[in-house]
Amino acid sequence: MNKNYFEIIRAGINTTFQDLGRDNLYHIGIPFSGAMDNRNFLLSNKLVKNNLNSPVLEFAYLGPSLRYHGEKISIAVTGDVNFKLKKEQKIIEGNCYESYLIENGDEIDILSTNKSVYGYLAISAEFDLNFQWKSCSVNTKANIGSNNGKKVSDNQKFQIKNLNNDYSKKKINYFNSKIEKIRVIKGTNFDYFSDKGKKLFFEREFMISKLSDRMGMRLEGPKIENVVDTNIKSEGLLKGVIQITADGFPIIMLSDHGTIGGYPKIGVVISADYDKLVQIPSGAKIKFQEIELSDAETLFRLYEMETQNLISRI
Repeated sequence: MNKNYFEIIRAGINTTFQDLGRDNLYHIGIPFSGAMDNRNFLLSNKLVKNNLNSPVLEFAYLGPSLRYHGEKISIAVTGDVNFKLKKEQKIIEGNCYESYLIENGDEIDILSTNKSVYGYLAISAEFDLNFQWKSCSVNTKANIGSNNGKKVSDNQKFQIKNLNNDYSKKKINYFNSKIEKIRVIKGTNFDYFSDKGKKLFFEREFMISKLSDRMGMRLEGPKIENVVDTNIKSEGLLKGVIQITADGFPIIMLSDHGTIGGYPKIGVVISADYDKLVQIPSGAKIKFQEIELSDAETLFRLYEMETQNLISRI
């Protein structure tokens, strides 16, 4: 065992290693995967002075508890997260978007996310992981990625390497704002649905089901009437596509989605709203707003500019 490693005391819920994902593998049925909340992923790495695509631990709701063994390093947690650091007999209440120095025997206890879903833990070193198709991102449905494509489990140990010896403090003031409506553009099968169904889709609220995960977000609410065919020949899917199942309920494809599907597609969540969408917890309600493709493109450029401005401020 390398002298620098983390010991998992409590794995938490759906704790996996993620980076920016893998490109151009849809033709063999492999989606991008990668961090669900791209902005928070990037900020976590910048706070510990890493390459922005370095693997981090992504967790949902209840995070992991870890004990560190080795030479001192910096860590940072991003998202809307409650966490504590245990240093000998002292407990420090952690603040997100701020780096902390940890030493041999220190513990990081990530207690929960606050009315959100995903958080990120980055370290000023590299987790010693196996890469598959140039990415460590774990897709548990397909058993792809590092850690044999599995979630982190209790009592595992993960070695780290290439420690960064720059321990200077990093911090940024950032607020995870909520969004009133999720903006979408029309899907390729928009005209499969009745005028009443389209009206319900854009005017009524939907509740996020507990059956949601990294693969897809199931919604409960009014049934969306299909007047053409509830099934189509399987077509390619992408992140953010909203399918309407045969029973009339929407499913939003997320980062680990299947690459083809046979349900008609009523819309696509715009890329600029995706980070905020995935942070909405089960039981919460959402509404959709239709916008034009040109507006979606403008909003994405603004999102990217804002993200780069945040990174440059750290």
